[in-house]
Amino acid sequence: MSKLTPEQILAELQPIFREVLEDPKLVVDMHSNASTTPNWDSLAHIDLIEMIEQQFKVKFALGELQDLKNVGDLVTLLAQKSQ
Repeated sequence: MSKLTPEQILAELQPIFREVLEDPKLVVDMHSNASTTPNWDSLAHIDLIEMIEQQFKVKFALGELQDLKNVGDLVTLLAQKSQ
């Protein structure tokens, strides 16, 4: 994966969140998290991670995922993995 900016990563995440959470108008930002985003439950979280790993061609360690508090943390982690 070539180095992506946080803005590019967030843009690539939008359609994944829309598909998994079944909301075509959903807009996630760096502060979005499971408690502020409709339909984002534990099952949706697993689907999100799987699709994100496929899209970005990365694998997350369990410890990495446990540290994520919001979409911004996810974007930062993906940016680190894209270097």
